[in-house]
Formats: sequence, C-alpha cells, structure tokens
Amino acid sequence: MIIYLVILYLLFINIYTFALMGFDKKSAKKQRRRVPEKRLFLLSAIGGAGGTWLAMKKWRHKTKHRSFTVGIPFLFVLNILLILGAAKLIGMTINS
Repeated sequence: MIIYLVILYLLFINIYTFALMGFDKKSAKKQRRRVPEKRLFLLSAIGGAGGTWLAMKKWRHKTKHRSFTVGIPFLFVLNILLILGAAKLIGMTINS
C-alpha cells in the first residue's frame, strides 16, 4: 500500500516540476513574472529532481545557471539514494 502512495507522489511531483519549468520558460520568453529558483530547488529536493532535469534538457531552461547544472543532477542522485534507502528500510521491516 505505502509503495503505491510513494510511486503516486513521485509521479505527481515530477510531472508538476516538469510543467512548472515549462511554465517558467514560457514566462521568461514573454518577460512575465517568474517562478522563484528557491521553489524549483525545493520541489527538486523533495523528490522532483527528475522532472526538473528532464525539463532542463527538453526546453534548454536554466542550463546556463551553474547552480542548476550541478545542483539538479546532485539532487536527482540524492532523490534516488533516499528512495532506495527507504525501500530497503521498508523491506526490512516488512520481512522482519
């Protein structure tokens, strides 16, 4: 049960960050109000780094910002490690 909730959460947060990056790119082109970088990093840190990273590649957005080109891949790896660690921990408690 919990695994399905985690999967749904990760799908949602990554789709949301992907869409938010697209929105920010469109806003940048039209010189409109932008999404704060802090928000993009926070969403990436809580599981949405994959969506952010894909959006960076797709729309070539934030690719000149070193904080993004280094920070987002780092957060992606951290997200993966945390997910694997949590899965292992959950597996241990279920099997015990």
